[in-house]
Amino acid sequence: MYPEVSNDDFSWKPKGSNVRLQVFLCVKEMVVPPPVRPPIITKFLKPYVLKMHFTNKYVSAQVVHSPTATVASSASSQEKALRESLESHRDVAAAAKIGKILGERLLLKNIPAVSVHLKREQKYHGKVKAVIDNVVEAGVKLL
Repeated sequence: MYPEVSNDDFSWKPKGSNVRLQVFLCVKEMVVPPPVRPPIITKFLKPYVLKMHFTNKYVSAQVVHSPTATVASSASSQEKALRESLESHRDVAAAAKIGKILGERLLLKNIPAVSVHLKREQKYHGKVKAVIDNVVEAGVKLL
């Protein structure tokens, strides 16, 4: 699964007083493979999961592909194209706009359905409801 690595590849010794920088540069050059989950786990995972994050300044939402743990699509009120069109970056209207844009991006990537992951403190009310309802209005189904 992983390429064979010999001990000769890591047989360098840092020289001089800047040991931390040399170690950092060596670690930075190493290739880390993407996470691979066993098939026993992936058959129970929902394929695409909608996750939302709200701060005091911004609203962001992303859809994560669970088996590969990669972001399939995202939208945020921090995006340059959206900053000018929104009056406030953190209210329910901004959350609704983010949900609409995210739904359109999901349909462009041929993702027909998502499941929703809510944090413990998130309830289906206010900004959360605005994002989910606008994703559904765009044509994406909920699992």
